[in-house]
Amino acid sequence: MEASVSGSTTSSRATRFMMEGVGARVIRGPDWKWGKQDGGEGHVGTVRNFESPEEVVVVWDNGTAANYRCSGAYDLRILDSAPTGVKHEGTMCDTCRQQPIFGIRWKCAECSNYDLCSVCYHGDKHHLRHRFYRISAPGAQRCLVEPRRKSKKQAVRGIFPGARVVRGVDWQWEDQDGGNGRRGKVNEIQDWSAASPRSAAYVVWDNGTKNLYRVGFEGMADLKVVNDVKGQNVYKEHLPLLGELGPGRTGPHGLQVGDQVNVDLDLEIVQSLQHGHGGWTDGMFECLGSTGTVVGIDEDHDIVVTYASGNRWTFNPAVLTKVCSGNMSASGSASGAPGGGFAVGDLVQVCADQERVKALQRGHGEWAEAMAPTLGKIGRVQQIYHDNDLKVEVCNTSWTYNPNAVTKVASSDGSIPGNSSGERLSALLKKLFESHVTGDANEELVKAAANGDAARCAEILARTDGAHADVNGVYGGHTALQAAAQNGHVEVIRTLVEVGAEADAEDRDGDRAAHHAAFGDEPAALRALAAAGADLNARNRRRQTPLHIAVNKGHLGVVRTLLQLGVHPSLQDSEGDTPLHDAISKKRDDMLSLLLEHGADMTLTNNNGFNALHHAALRGNPRYVGV
Repeated sequence: MEASVSGSTTSSRATRFMMEGVGARVIRGPDWKWGKQDGGEGHVGTVRNFESPEEVVVVWDNGTAANYRCSGAYDLRILDSAPTGVKHEGTMCDTCRQQPIFGIRWKCAECSNYDLCSVCYHGDKHHLRHRFYRISAPGAQRCLVEPRRKSKKQAVRGIFPGARVVRGVDWQWEDQDGGNGRRGKVNEIQDWSAASPRSAAYVVWDNGTKNLYRVGFEGMADLKVVNDVKGQNVYKEHLPLLGELGPGRTGPHGLQVGDQVNVDLDLEIVQSLQHGHGGWTDGMFECLGSTGTVVGIDEDHDIVVTYASGNRWTFNPAVLTKVCSGNMSASGSASGAPGGGFAVGDLVQVCADQERVKALQRGHGEWAEAMAPTLGKIGRVQQIYHDNDLKVEVCNTSWTYNPNAVTKVASSDGSIPGNSSGERLSALLKKLFESHVTGDANEELVKAAANGDAARCAEILARTDGAHADVNGVYGGHTALQAAAQNGHVEVIRTLVEVGAEADAEDRDGDRAAHHAAFGDEPAALRALAAAGADLNARNRRRQTPLHIAVNKGHLGVVRTLLQLGVHPSLQDSEGDTPLHDAISKKRDDMLSLLLEHGADMTLTNNNGFNALHHAALRGNPRYVGV
């Protein structure tokens, strides 16, 4: 097939294949052979529509529209699928806290329940030595990619902040731009709607007019670039190929009968997502940490999964992740003998020969000088990866080891290879746990607070044996009070405050306990913090108040509680937006009404010069304009 410039991208949508992927932002892929139709290596375009399961139409930011291959040969890679509305319910980016994650989900293969969105993944957040699973859509097969430290980055170019643009093929905004051919400058990339992130560009035209235009929303291209600029650097080889998952050939969740699946979300999230999808019973605990097989898809697109026990359970597809038939389950079990005979829970001894370990670690988690104290030490296997590498907890840290770099000294059931003596096991266990007695008391405190264990917190704080924790100490970037606030543990909050916890201590993002409570949707925690004297109008580094966060996260109960507690309804963040601007952007009539009832100022303008009424018109929400 030759990629020819399409002169008819306005044919009836009724004749097109309605397939997932419309609106995705793409760059050229491994089978590209079409010269510089795209504008050059790394230039970005938008998926316009699918002509067939094998052929897709793309409108490049430079205005060119052409057909490309997406089956057998792959001309394109997906740079960002967030504009298509793909979202992973129940997930959160552990860096920027986007919740849920839109677009591609990047799940750390070496840390428990740690996810990144695409912006943070390509922005080098979290450990670059750690491998990640790429999950393109809920239920889609997860793909293990190489550590970012080993991979090259490529700059992408197109419609990004600073680019000069003119009207594009889908323009329908009369002469807002000053007339055909008139130019403007992209100010920032925004969300056209809450369900379609990063799908629009805010443009300031040379005639002074400002507005938001579609760049990806429903496959539309309102703009054409005349002077492109560099966007984010990305790990090109880590991006999925457009069409490799076979769009349109499975259910909307990407799963089909015969697929192997895992449940890899927190229990509370799974239980919540199961409402209306078969519910949750105690018998379903067998599904956590086990791999099951899809045996049916019902008329509501819910997934029926069978397990080794013979039981069948019905799931919301959002809680399932597809895995290769040879992959481990979350607990480390798999068909065959994973990890060369290792099992999760085994006690292992790290090889004491540093040069040998360095050589063995190449391509297997690599070597870091911080691993030197683990040489010759005993640890416990925490996880077994699909390539048989082992995640081992040793010396209060966790590292990935080549299985040839460790020796099993005791199985998870307590048995010892070639030795039935319990004396040796006792000695080994003593040696193992001696390395843990110097554990961080602050870590214990923060974890106890996050789990809601007030008695444990009090016990840790009352120690007099040198392992006394600092009530304001930090672990994982947060204080115990912040951890308790985000999880709504009011009794813990009171316990910590009574012994001197600082209600307004800030984390590295400038967030205080009140911000964490707002983020966690915990009104009761906010009331407890208010009673402790916390500043509920405090701003973080983005100058957002807890009220900003509550509105943006859609937490109506928190918004109501904060306003009842007397917070200022109209403080402005670093973009100049008030909570009223945010409520309009999120199309939340209920929050808008609450804010106005509590005296929110409609006349305040943001950094783009828009007050609430302007903002409502800009966002296409005419019902708000008459407020």
